[in-house]
Amino acid sequence: MQAQIQQTVAQYLDEAFALAKDLYEHPELGGQEVRSSAVLCDAFERHGFAVERSFSGIPTAFRAVRDSGVPGPVIGLCAEYDALPDVGHGCGHNLICTSAFLAALALAPVLEKTGGRVEVYGTPAEETSGAKVPLTEAGAFDHLSVVMMAHPAPLAEKSGTSACLLPRQYTFHGKAAHAAACPQEGVNALNAVIELFNGINAMRQHVPRDVQFHGIVSNGGSAPNVVPDLAQARFYIRAAKLNTARMAVERVDHIAQGAALMTGTTVDMESYEVDYYDLQTNEALCRAFIAHQQAMGDILSPQIHDHGSLDLGNVSHAAPCVHGWFGFGDPTLVPHTLAFAQRTVTEDGRQLLRRAACTMALTGYDVLTQPQLLAEIRREFEAQS
Repeated sequence: MQAQIQQTVAQYLDEAFALAKDLYEHPELGGQEVRSSAVLCDAFERHGFAVERSFSGIPTAFRAVRDSGVPGPVIGLCAEYDALPDVGHGCGHNLICTSAFLAALALAPVLEKTGGRVEVYGTPAEETSGAKVPLTEAGAFDHLSVVMMAHPAPLAEKSGTSACLLPRQYTFHGKAAHAAACPQEGVNALNAVIELFNGINAMRQHVPRDVQFHGIVSNGGSAPNVVPDLAQARFYIRAAKLNTARMAVERVDHIAQGAALMTGTTVDMESYEVDYYDLQTNEALCRAFIAHQQAMGDILSPQIHDHGSLDLGNVSHAAPCVHGWFGFGDPTLVPHTLAFAQRTVTEDGRQLLRRAACTMALTGYDVLTQPQLLAEIRREFEAQS
């Protein structure tokens, strides 16, 4: 059966790579992936998948399902297809979605013998507003036995962790006045923002080492001779684990309240983007995944790089996940660049697509046919929850 899976991947590899090239030539930003989503949905429908477009009320999301009609494990695959400004598919999302497509095609005939089903989720806007977050909140992934993704990278790496990212916005309200003629009549909202930054800087020494604060002044007033009656700061607050990140947010909230009290202003505090949770790689699933990844020829780098924050982190709190990194074998290659985008449509990109699709399909087959593996994956997931 493993040979059949690889043969199916080989059979449809040219079609999947042509799709990757098409997406490369027509990049669309997050939330605007109208054409990309439609092209992918059309491809799944041509191959007999039941497709739900505008899935869960998100215009460019979709779900493509192949159901055997026999109860069994449910294999979930996540597809990303948003591009970046100026550099297009500089993060290789054109290979992420097509590797999910190709893996699903390879699993489809297997289901006739194993039972169960495969579901591919088109998840827009990973680079911006992260559609996996509202999909997770809606319970879209709760029933999945496993969830897999394959991401291009300079070098192959083991699925690891990602940092939580909690975005917070602080808007201070004061009172405008002429800065020279009657400053005593004003209440300076910008002073409150400055005190917020001072307080956070004073706190940096006294938080766990994995906590990070990235802040900007998003509104500092309109003119130097007007006391600012409104000022605003935005922060990304990161940490390795969700509880730590929430603790850091609470402390920053307290500093903001103190800054308002010090300056006589008032403050509104809110999350201005979705929260990204930490990725919890399921190690039992990852071991099976890596065995196939290495068999396909990927040589895993011993160094685990920091890849920032991923909206798959939220999914990993709802279902067992693995996020594989498949390498171009070039340590000089930098993601989010034109050079990275261009590499996705070379023969290197074609072979990466093949390896990623085979790895996910073969791992899915293991889950479908090895009850002991599925039980181990589930035990680990429940222990993490």
